[in-house]
Amino acid sequence: MMATGAEVPDFSAHNEEVREVWAAYHAGTPIRVPMVLGINPRYLICEQGANAIGLDFRTYSESPDAMFEAQLRFRLWTRFHLFQDAEMGLPDAWSVYVDFQNYYEAAWFGCPVEYRHGQVPDAAPIYCDDPEKVMVRGAPGPFDGVMGRAVEFHDRLSERARDETFMDRAIVAQTPGTGMGTDGPMTVACSLLSAGVVCEMMASEPDRLGRLLAFITDATIRRVAAWKDRYGVAYPHDGYGIADDSIALISVAAYRRHILPLHRRLFDAFGTANGRSIHLCGDATRHFRTIRDELGVGSFDTGYPVDFGGLRDDLGPDVHLYGGPSAPFLAAATADEAEAETAHILRSGVARGGRFVLREGNNLAPGTPAENIRRMYDTVRRVGRYDAGGQCCMPS
Repeated sequence: MMATGAEVPDFSAHNEEVREVWAAYHAGTPIRVPMVLGINPRYLICEQGANAIGLDFRTYSESPDAMFEAQLRFRLWTRFHLFQDAEMGLPDAWSVYVDFQNYYEAAWFGCPVEYRHGQVPDAAPIYCDDPEKVMVRGAPGPFDGVMGRAVEFHDRLSERARDETFMDRAIVAQTPGTGMGTDGPMTVACSLLSAGVVCEMMASEPDRLGRLLAFITDATIRRVAAWKDRYGVAYPHDGYGIADDSIALISVAAYRRHILPLHRRLFDAFGTANGRSIHLCGDATRHFRTIRDELGVGSFDTGYPVDFGGLRDDLGPDVHLYGGPSAPFLAAATADEAEAETAHILRSGVARGGRFVLREGNNLAPGTPAENIRRMYDTVRRVGRYDAGGQCCMPS
């Protein structure tokens, strides 16, 4: 960790390159493949080298002051240690936000949050023995339970951000995304009932499951709308995106029947036709063409395993794809292996058309050697360049 008062490295050349890379990418005339990292305070808390303050997830999740201080140290760590196509060094202003990880939706529906040593918090699926119980309990209000706590956290983060600085820089509390997002109706159902119960109901009691999924989606739409209204976010808006990792468990036919109509409701409620995106971990690529054609999604954040070249062949050059070496691989690989896998992906054909962004697949694991990330970045800067004809990543 860089101490206050230490000499600050000069990242000006890096930051200028980053601006040029992203400007070219968004203009449709890329000069090279950009690289980003999916990383959040999980990395700080579970990474021994970064967690100099000995913070645990219970303290982080239940104290807005701990969350405030941890996020500043997390951002300081990443801006000086992990190379990617993002600004490095000291920022004009730091940012903090309400972070209840991926348990917040299940907790909102009444599931207790559990803290397990060395892991992110999780919500116990307490409705697995009686799926209707969640509906009998009734849909929570948009600001009930954990959502009300999110408002309180945001108010406290905002108060401290107004009154304090960090390393002589201002601090900004971001508009809280906790109530405005969703991990997707099937994933929420799996969090409430367990994945096994959801899949069994889908096969044997589809109408019963359908009622539950509709209940979840109705409640989610009311919540997201209320949160956007409260914080002045007009909708429908460009760039709306959702996730639903659990659809990796089902067939295309099952997706079309049970989940696609719910995804359509979410996109139609909150998104224009421009910039629709979806995040899907696991082996969900068989659904991508359906999602593109039926929902107008033009940007996919992939997990793994992914046949990158085959995916580009299947979707064509106009779809934005995010992906790269798997997170477990990067955590265990040597630096040479990380470099070789990065080059292999870049040369697979996925960069054809100029709409590929390299990242780990998916969410950088604590314990990943910083040298592996640096070798990924060096490789994308060397291999991932486009020539004057728009060709990229040819064998050297």
